[in-house]
Amino acid sequence: MKFATWLSSSHLVMAGLLLGFAIAHSGLAALRPWGEKRIGARLYRVLFALVSLPLAVVLIIYFFNHRYDGLQLWQIQGTPGIQTVVWILSAISFLFLYPATFNLLEIAAIQKPQVHLFETGIIRITRHPQMVGQVIWCIAHTLWIGTSFTLLTSVGLVLHHLFAVWHGDRRLLARYGEAFEVAKARTSVIPFLAILQGRQTLKWEEFVRPAYLGVVGFVLLLWWVHPLLIQAAGNIAL
Repeated sequence: MKFATWLSSSHLVMAGLLLGFAIAHSGLAALRPWGEKRIGARLYRVLFALVSLPLAVVLIIYFFNHRYDGLQLWQIQGTPGIQTVVWILSAISFLFLYPATFNLLEIAAIQKPQVHLFETGIIRITRHPQMVGQVIWCIAHTLWIGTSFTLLTSVGLVLHHLFAVWHGDRRLLARYGEAFEVAKARTSVIPFLAILQGRQTLKWEEFVRPAYLGVVGFVLLLWWVHPLLIQAAGNIAL
């Protein structure tokens, strides 16, 4: 098979979209201390959302519309039980992505947005749960779809989140100094590593929080509306 027969222009477009989103998202995160001093925490959060959210929506729609582009690397959708595995992995991924749901009033800039140094709940499992959640989501969807376009998208997303691990630790160190060093010593990036090494203890009572009910509800809602989202995205020419 010739190289040009499967490397569609959508691969390059998605690579560009991912790079643009990563620069905008991580760049604005890096500029947060500077921006908050000049326009305030709430207004900067609004600016962050006005830039990041439209880019994220474009990414999602473009992914939906082109996910089967390129080379079909494998096809296992007819394998018994594989759809259940994909949905379970996807649900688990949102449990790791949950921290944003803990401070919804700050996310919406109703309360003053702050940078928090957590060391409880899922942070005991991994210091960067959003990265772990994204990796699990990418594994699940790349496994299910199996195309070169989806693989490229997943690699781009994972690379961005791996960079965010370094970038996030750097920003926390700059803000909290020694307090972050102490928290870093008691946590790990790799899930469960700090627990297995005896540096951390898992406390299940910390997971009894209303936010988890919200995550479960969101997963169930997403399962129900997923076909509708794909259909709606198909009506948008991207």
